[in-house]
Formats: sequence, C-alpha cells, structure tokens
Amino acid sequence: MTSQAVTRATHWLTDAGLRPTRQRVALASLLVGDGQHRHVTAESLFSATKDSGESVSLATVYNTLRAFCDAGLLQEVTVDGARSYFDTNTHDHPHFFWEDEQRLTDAPAEDLVISNLPNAPEGAEIASVSVVIRLREK
Repeated sequence: MTSQAVTRATHWLTDAGLRPTRQRVALASLLVGDGQHRHVTAESLFSATKDSGESVSLATVYNTLRAFCDAGLLQEVTVDGARSYFDTNTHDHPHFFWEDEQRLTDAPAEDLVISNLPNAPEGAEIASVSVVIRLREK
C-alpha cells in the first residue's frame, strides 16, 4: 500500500467517526486508496487483502464491511437475495449485474427513469429503491 492510499483510507475512516485500526486501514486502503469506486464481495476483498500481504481473517472482513455500511461508508447491494456486494459509491444509482462473470458495475443513473412507485402501506414509508439490471451475453 502506498502512503497516499493509507492517508486517504485513514481520512475516509476518521471522517465517518471510525477508529482507524490497522485492519480497518488495510481494508479501507484497498477499497478507496486510489480514489476509485469499487464493488466488492467479502470474499474478493479477503482475497485482495491476502494478495497485498496483510493478515486479516474472513470474519474480520465481514465484520469490517458491516461497520463500514453502518457508518455510511459503503452501500450494500444484494443480488439474488443471497449474494452481497459492497459499493464505495453511496449515492443512489442503478447497477448492472453481469451474470456470466458474477460482477457488479454502476449503470448510468441519468438513463434511468422511474415514473411511478406504488404507495407504501399505511404506517410505512419508502426508504430507498434499489435497481439491479441483470445482463448476460447474447
């Protein structure tokens, strides 16, 4: 990890009110160290962590991703109700899910138009709308 990646990760954590522990900084550096947005699974982040020479357990990766979501640093995107992807872009936007590659990418938000939503049941309000567009090769 470069010192710039560590600095960026440390600021990302402290700005959200999270203590920058060694393991959090290691994971955050992989997520935002280069300033680019990422879509990761816990398993892919765990693998990237091992490849970088860091020692972090898979359970720690899961717990840290949950803490990052709770702090508003990541958005969790669930595909098929079972597989979760974690997105560093927390603004509302749609996603493409590439079925053949099991990969999630951003879809252009400006092209999506939702003209009507059903009314929420009495006593409830719509908290968010998640759009995942599934793609496969022709």
